[in-house]
Amino acid sequence: MPLHPQAKAIADLMEASGAPALNEQSPQEARQMFEAMRVPSTEPIHEIRDVDAAGVPCRLYRPSSDITGLLVYFHGGGWVIGSLDTHDGGCRSLANRTGHAVLSVDYRLAPEHKYPAALEDCLQALRWAHDNAADLGIDAARIAVGGDSAGGHLAALVAQLQPVPLKFQLLVYPVTDAHMISPSFVENKNGPLLTADSMKWFWDHFIGGVARPEDPRVSPIMASDEVLATAPPALIITAEFDPLRDEGEEYGRRLMENGVNASVARYLGMFHGFFSMFAMLDDAHAAHSHASAMLKKALDA
Repeated sequence: MPLHPQAKAIADLMEASGAPALNEQSPQEARQMFEAMRVPSTEPIHEIRDVDAAGVPCRLYRPSSDITGLLVYFHGGGWVIGSLDTHDGGCRSLANRTGHAVLSVDYRLAPEHKYPAALEDCLQALRWAHDNAADLGIDAARIAVGGDSAGGHLAALVAQLQPVPLKFQLLVYPVTDAHMISPSFVENKNGPLLTADSMKWFWDHFIGGVARPEDPRVSPIMASDEVLATAPPALIITAEFDPLRDEGEEYGRRLMENGVNASVARYLGMFHGFFSMFAMLDDAHAAHSHASAMLKKALDA
């Protein structure tokens, strides 16, 4: 299957820009480049406010004044780049489409804060949201976690640990295996967007010198069957032209084998990062509709 024509047009534009690869930049340079690519969202929403989740900066999106469920969302960016602002548009979309609130978590980034700092922040923000549900206008019995890429990795780990009861996990092209040995790493080593070299750069900044790939608290796919069997229902979205494709799909298979109601959807012709491009890619728009429908069903229950 070739790249979707819409995806190819975006990939061609990125290549023509001549921007250096992530692994050829410092973390600070990469963050500046990622922020510069951001197109501010103009999608209206009932309420947006920044909150302090016991020391972890977060942003709350409320689609209405009603009591709703909550998606605690962890942004992508390889644990090194990304912010509340880079994922603002996606959080607005998920909140409006589902009718449920979204809490976006500004966890600490590597390499200044290596593993497990990001995971600790995500767990802290989730616990805080559960404990302060009434003040946030959400139902503490209807909470889900989600994230894209590195955020999907953090969401998968949080869903395994489950410090509070969870209704659902939304994992968008999640990182699940630090070994980086799946066939899709070879097939898609040159991208578009995410390359095998860039993924190694991310992992080195995140766990270099402090953790090992076989640790299930680093690679969620290494978790035992007993742990996976307790995970909440899941939707895993993958992209055909993504080095992370196979590990995301294998994680979904393992969840299903252990009795978890997990769905896996591969978007053909798409590359890593497409989910954030729902204003430009028809398939990204469809993926948001798919994710929102399943999340809404879980949080409405």
